[in-house]
Amino acid sequence: MINLRNHFLLAMPNLLDARFKNSLIYLCEHSEDGAMGLIVNHRNTIKLEKIFNQLEIQYKTEIKFLPTLKGGPMSEDRGFVLHTNDSKTWESTNEISSDVCISTSKDILRDIAIGGGPEESIIIMGYSSWTSGQLERELSENSWLTLPSNNDILFRTNPENKASKAAELIGFDLNKLMPNYGNA
Repeated sequence: MINLRNHFLLAMPNLLDARFKNSLIYLCEHSEDGAMGLIVNHRNTIKLEKIFNQLEIQYKTEIKFLPTLKGGPMSEDRGFVLHTNDSKTWESTNEISSDVCISTSKDILRDIAIGGGPEESIIIMGYSSWTSGQLERELSENSWLTLPSNNDILFRTNPENKASKAAELIGFDLNKLMPNYGNA
């Protein structure tokens, strides 16, 4: 089995599940037990300031916070902070790669709220998961295209452009893909 942790999954036009249409997913975990990832290109309507208020976190109103993202259909009320691997760690920081971490504790949100969080981060509500063998089956059905992750796309590209930028990395235009195909 090839471990796709720290890779992107790019939804192909033939993917039948509408929840993942046009999705670019960053895989945080992938093993023989299954996989977990975060959709990184679908904007959420929930403003970060609302999350701060709900968690009773004081924030600087002069900071322009980035929009939150919809990470997937699982536990949409659960938040994740995907961020660069800075010198500081937070209570529940887990390293995904040498330069990307995921945190789920309130202390990182407190730091972000006052401008002292990680150098680069995105806040995502909900996640996507696959049971043992499920992702491999979907890959064999050509539902997803895999490619190594890229921090420029992950952290510095507008969400609505991330999927097309990822496709460009491997030399094709998403708008020219056809949903119907055959297998050789």
